[in-house]
Amino acid sequence: MNTNTNPDDAKLSALLRQSRSSPPLPPRFQENVWRRIEDSEATMKSDTWLDVLAALVLRPRLALAVATLLVMAGALFGAREGNRMAQQDAQTQYMTAVAPVAMR
Repeated sequence: MNTNTNPDDAKLSALLRQSRSSPPLPPRFQENVWRRIEDSEATMKSDTWLDVLAALVLRPRLALAVATLLVMAGALFGAREGNRMAQQDAQTQYMTAVAPVAMR
């Protein structure tokens, strides 16, 4: 069997083009595509406030700003809690030094 693998062969190219069949599109195909696009846009508009907020926060422009804000808020709350715990420990140590019997 002689197979010609030369891509420049005109007969082979013509046979390959003929062998490809392109099925016809279903009836009202384009209309259905546009209807689906409109439906998806309509559902996007009726999202909950949480979905809208998440979509806003996850935009690349705001993602770094939101991440920075969250890290700073965490650091501030952590420092505040650490300060409160240090103050409480200092009070406990003072009470132990002043009145060791009262702490038992």
